[in-house]
Amino acid sequence: MTHEEILRRISELKSEKNAVILAHNYARAEVQDAADLVGDSFALSRAAVDMDADMIVFAGVRFMAESAFILSPQKKVLLPDADAGCPMADMITVEELRDAKKKYPKAAVVCYVNSTAAVKAESDICCTSANAKEVVESLDADEILFIPDKNLGHYISGKTDKTVHLWNGYCPIHQQITEADVLSAKAAHPNAVFLAHPECRRDVLSLADGIFSTAGIIKYAFESDSAEFLIGTEREMIHKLVADSPNKSFYPVSKYAYCANMKMATLPSILNALETETTVITVPEEIRAKAQVSLDRMLAAIPK
Repeated sequence: MTHEEILRRISELKSEKNAVILAHNYARAEVQDAADLVGDSFALSRAAVDMDADMIVFAGVRFMAESAFILSPQKKVLLPDADAGCPMADMITVEELRDAKKKYPKAAVVCYVNSTAAVKAESDICCTSANAKEVVESLDADEILFIPDKNLGHYISGKTDKTVHLWNGYCPIHQQITEADVLSAKAAHPNAVFLAHPECRRDVLSLADGIFSTAGIIKYAFESDSAEFLIGTEREMIHKLVADSPNKSFYPVSKYAYCANMKMATLPSILNALETETTVITVPEEIRAKAQVSLDRMLAAIPK
């Protein structure tokens, strides 16, 4: 099938099955263009709750599809490629978390949404990269066990008086962005504003002009008077940034900041998911209900 034929067939199936396509900011450019909504993982899952749809095709990785199901269990959630996982989410298991809770019995467990449903279910509250500080500050506990991202956790630890215990997890894509990458990019584009994602290493964050979630980076760039930006996150973000701010220039600080798992959703795999419905993502009800409690606590603590 040609590109146009695939898009036409996807459109037909969406109509027939009352389906929507959600695409993360790191998804392939052509997938973003075909999606009904593009954004960060949790914002997409929240938006899906209110969408008049019976089926969600999530162009992202497994934990994102799980989050969509946790919040919308009455809807059928499809992941275009069932093997699309998140290395950081896999860096902590339920058993490891239970052992860590025994080690820090007074600590409240703050779980980054980039985690499995089972780990969310074992946590006290979830957070996103945009609201992690507010979530931590909302808790009565003086100690926090922050999982699984040590870089986001370290960033937040500098913004609170609470003791933050870090788990040794990280996003391999952001972890490989180096101080040398940033300095080289700054030398090439001396007038550019450097915006970094808090999943980056602390030496990279120390060079940033602004530290934001993916949605925050997009908002800042759109509202800024600056014309040039260096972007410290997965390189596909450039597509969304250019789409929203076409008169501005954006440069990835590292051309190697490429998440292969996020690129596993393709137009053919989306079409296959819609046609066959064989890549359904579900979460056992006991785990789903407990994970939703952690998400609901976050939403209750942080105004929309």
